[in-house]
Parts: sequence; C-alpha cells; structure tokens
Amino acid sequence: MLTRKRRLKLESDTGWGYVFIAVALIAFSLFTAYPVINAFVISLQEYRPLGSTYVGLENFKESFTDTLFWKAVKNTVVYTLLTVPANIFISFLIAILIIPFKKRTQTIFKAVYYLPAVASGVALAVVWLWIFDPLKSGIANQIVAFFGMSNQNWLGSSATAMFSLVLMSWLSSHGTAIIIYLAALLGIDNSYYEAAEIDGATFLQKLWYIVVPFLKPTTLFLLVTGLIGSFQVFQNAYLMTGGGPDHATTMVGLLIFNNAFTYFEFGKAAAQSLVLAAIIAVISFAQFKFMGKDIEY
Repeated sequence: MLTRKRRLKLESDTGWGYVFIAVALIAFSLFTAYPVINAFVISLQEYRPLGSTYVGLENFKESFTDTLFWKAVKNTVVYTLLTVPANIFISFLIAILIIPFKKRTQTIFKAVYYLPAVASGVALAVVWLWIFDPLKSGIANQIVAFFGMSNQNWLGSSATAMFSLVLMSWLSSHGTAIIIYLAALLGIDNSYYEAAEIDGATFLQKLWYIVVPFLKPTTLFLLVTGLIGSFQVFQNAYLMTGGGPDHATTMVGLLIFNNAFTYFEFGKAAAQSLVLAAIIAVISFAQFKFMGKDIEY
C-alpha cells in the first residue's frame, strides 16, 4: 500500500500534469471542438446573424443535388491524384540526391527548397501569374514558343487551367517533405548498406530493399497529410483562377468559401464542410487500414 506521503506526492504530480495540458485542452476546445460542433449546428439551419431558421438536413440534400458541388469534388479528386503521389515521388528523389552531400551543403539545399513554404502565398501567386502570362512575355509561353507552339491562355482556358495549378504544385511544394525524408534517411543504420555491399547489391537494389521499406512510415505520413492538404486546397485556386474558367478549377474548399462569404449561405457552406471532413476521414482511415498493416511505429 502507498504511504500517505507517497500518495500525496502522486496526487501532486498528477495535478501538475493536468495543469501542463490545460493550455492545449483549452486551445483544442476553443479552436477545434467548438467550431466543429457549431458548424454542425449551423448546417441544420438557414443561418442568419439576427435569427436563424431550423431546416434539418435540407442543406445536405441541397448540396448532394448540386451539380457544382460534385464538379468541385471531381476537380479536387483530380487535383489530388495528379499532385500528391507526384509530389511525394519528387520529394523522395530530391532527398536521395541531397543525402550524399556534406551536412553544410545539405542545409543549403534544405533552405532553398523550403523557402517557398515560408514565403507569402500571395507573393508566390504573383510570380506564377507572371509565368503563366498569356502574352509572349510569360515564361511558359516563351518555353512553348521555343518548340514552335503558339501562345497559350494557361489560366483562362478550361483545357489548361487545371494543368497550370498542378504544374505549380509540382514545382513549388516540396520543402517540408524533403526535410522529413532527409531526416528519415539519416536514421537508417549504415550497417544495412554495408551488408548489402558485401552481398554485391547495386544502388537500385539498396534503394528498393533497404530505403523504401524503412521509409514506408514516412511515406504513409506524407501521403495522409498530403491528401488532407490537397482536399482542402483553396489558396492556389482562389488567387490564380478564382475557380474558373467555367468552374474548371473550382475546388471544394473554394466552393465552401464562396457559399459562405460571397452568397452568405452559411448553412450550406457548413454542411459541405462537414461532408468534406467526412470524405477526408474515410480516405485517411482507408490509407492507414491498407497501407499501415506491416508498419511499426
């Protein structure tokens, strides 16, 4: 049995534990739990600041029968499929190319690749708007002109607008993944490589049988977080195309924003945000279910 002194010490330590996590619990309650609960309440109403009307599941029914909502879902899925796997592969490839350098050189490369992540999204959008300028002065049009092609209205055509956003993602969103992959690569024990060299393994064999399996938890983490971020994409579509032309680049996040702050349909926007959250949760669960079977954390 515990003595009275030890029991009081244990109770004191437990109390301090609750004190230390209190800030995190309060922040979670105010900025995560409350907004989610409030969003659910609003989704059941025809929301008005000075008096809302309860409409039940009408906002959900309206969203599910809205062709624009499903087009936005389709655009978001296409964008996700084209960007997330490619970005993970590109980040992995760059990390493999950086790892042989000395630590100081690695730091320089990491800083260079991470720079877009800390730069203003508006500033990056301005640069990319210049790159995709439909006139001859645009870098993209200068490149295609070199191959004898005519100028393209990259962001103003339904045929090229989505590809332009995808290309922007391919070329400017790898910093965080590269740093994570580099950290994971540095965590692999050299003895595995030495044993593989003794057995006469080639570079590709070491890559496939040592690096890829050890980096599987990292890849799964980047895949899940990348998918979540891609399904919530808003900034690029809003700043670059505004969702056009003809809603060719309207993503679910942008549609929710427009419903809430352009058309002031807060109930419909809340319902669509909950549907988006459910889609993300189901896909994330499926990823962990089917890809995390043989992963040890």
